[in-house]
Amino acid sequence: MIEAQQLTKRYGEKTAVDRLDFVVKPGTVTGFLGPNGAGKSTTMRMIVGLDAPSSGSVTVNGKRYDRHSAPLQEIGALLEAKSIHPGRSAFDHLMVQAHTHGIPRRRVEEVIEMTGLQAVAKKRAGAFSLGMGQRLGIAAALLGDPATVMLDEPVNGLDPDGVLWIRNLLTGLAEEGRTVFVSSHLMSEMALVADHLIIVGRGRLLADTTVQELVRQYGGDAVTVACDQPARLREVLSGPGVEITGEVGSDHLHVAGLSARAIGLKAAEHGIPLFELSSRTVSLEQAFMELTHDAVEYHGASTVDTPGRAA
Repeated sequence: MIEAQQLTKRYGEKTAVDRLDFVVKPGTVTGFLGPNGAGKSTTMRMIVGLDAPSSGSVTVNGKRYDRHSAPLQEIGALLEAKSIHPGRSAFDHLMVQAHTHGIPRRRVEEVIEMTGLQAVAKKRAGAFSLGMGQRLGIAAALLGDPATVMLDEPVNGLDPDGVLWIRNLLTGLAEEGRTVFVSSHLMSEMALVADHLIIVGRGRLLADTTVQELVRQYGGDAVTVACDQPARLREVLSGPGVEITGEVGSDHLHVAGLSARAIGLKAAEHGIPLFELSSRTVSLEQAFMELTHDAVEYHGASTVDTPGRAA
């Protein structure tokens, strides 16, 4: 488990991480999301003691990282895949870490096989592609058979087969009861693999929620319905937890809090013919973009400049 309490990091006048409170629980995959510059990498560095908090605290399995006698067995981390001596082979890179922590050679061989590095284990890591470097970084993170695994952008550089592999790896680790904390800019992957989300922007916590709840919050369960009796249909559908919107005079209503099936059944029960009944689908990416819009430091141009328009 990872627990942050009022975790803060300042660099001069800039606050990179601002009083974060969150808990990453075992048995789930927790996605760590945020725009560039949101403070994700700084937070992860503080978790493993590479940066010291300006104030607040963060613990791994109840202790600060540097208080653990065998830290690689508590948390395995991938923060920078290319942090490898380029002249060493993948096998030697892992053996160096194993020797410093009393980890046997057979475990090195296990993680090499687990990450699909058998064919390149004796090759110099400096010649690895980004994808192979990622696999080696993940192998190092798993070396101590840790209770907690923390990976920063683990699918970068992986081909489709590698993406599927890391997806299955993360869910498998969580099913074993481990704590899995992973950052990614690929919302489609987070939607598939994450049970829980921690979202930050400009160093502050924006959401601590599930994928389903976040999508629901931004309209994921809204249904569009059209008929020639919108006022009567509104009356029929109204009830606790149901929100109905629509422009005056329009035959379209937008309903949140009822499924398309429930709306269709109620309309049929009251003899109201429907012209349209469609669920509005909001993706995790759309919900994330809406939530973090005001926390993005650098926005790209949304329109192409045309002659005569001020740049």
